[in-house]
Amino acid sequence: MRIGILGGTGPAGGALAVRLASVGFDTVVGSRSAARAAEVCDRLRGQWPDHDLTLSGAANNGAASCEVVVVATPWDAAATTAASVADDLAGKVTISMANALVKMGREFQPLAPPRGSVAASVQAAVPEALVSAALHHVPAHDLGDLTRPVDSDVLVCSDHPGATDATMEIVGQMPGVRALDAGPLSIATPVEAFTAVLLQLNVRYKTRVAVRFTGSGLEGG
Repeated sequence: MRIGILGGTGPAGGALAVRLASVGFDTVVGSRSAARAAEVCDRLRGQWPDHDLTLSGAANNGAASCEVVVVATPWDAAATTAASVADDLAGKVTISMANALVKMGREFQPLAPPRGSVAASVQAAVPEALVSAALHHVPAHDLGDLTRPVDSDVLVCSDHPGATDATMEIVGQMPGVRALDAGPLSIATPVEAFTAVLLQLNVRYKTRVAVRFTGSGLEGG
């Protein structure tokens, strides 16, 4: 499977690209500049010379031509970036992973995008896409560190059952990750906002926290 990452040259997008490539996905790093995307791919491969990473760089429209597409831009560019390649995303699983947050001094505050969540804004911008929301609570550092598994649950929200299933299958390939079906896309609003709590804990305890849910019978499938 080929997975394209819009905004793949940023910290979150690059970390996700490395992790996806490490578990066998053919990953295309997208950017407004194809040359910049190629440079980032070279740098990422250089960081992990012992891993056979199938990474390539392309402009965003090239990344959007893949079978599955991840929107990994900053939150305020997610909808407009997706809209710029709307024809390529039609009928395609499109994963939104951005959180609308602002840092005020040492305090992180969630913001309310016009549609209530970044994922819902992406869905409104590309109504023919099969948008899911996922990967909001996994730190970029942990995603990009191939020396250890990602110790985290990942909540997946979508109004499209097929998108939920495909997203859960993809993120479930990452060692240490358990994907959980959290319901419709409206649930992305509290899921995205909760990231502010995790970042606040990181500041308070000088660590990187992750989310694990407990409960009898709670399984990703």
